[in-house]
Amino acid sequence: MNDTPESAGVPRTRVYVVVWLGLLLIVATEVTLTYAHLSPGKLLAALLGLALLEAGLAVMYFMHLKYERRILFWSLIPGLIFVLLMLNQLWFDAIRLRTLHP
Repeated sequence: MNDTPESAGVPRTRVYVVVWLGLLLIVATEVTLTYAHLSPGKLLAALLGLALLEAGLAVMYFMHLKYERRILFWSLIPGLIFVLLMLNQLWFDAIRLRTLHP
């Protein structure tokens, strides 16, 4: 029986370095996009998409969610939906404050 980390499904250091370099590339892309003078809608969509990709990589690899059981991953989805619904309650205050201060 081989008890090396590779046989247990634990990633090697090289995987973390590649993911880290990928995260750095995403950050460089985000900075480049901010200086590209895109329209606000396109810039927002691009930055949100890259931020979601960046957060997904960080959660999956650096928080080791990729190597956990799938039931743990899917049990986080209702919590995420709850948080998003609670954040949705704050938009009305943000719109109201925008109209109070010209």
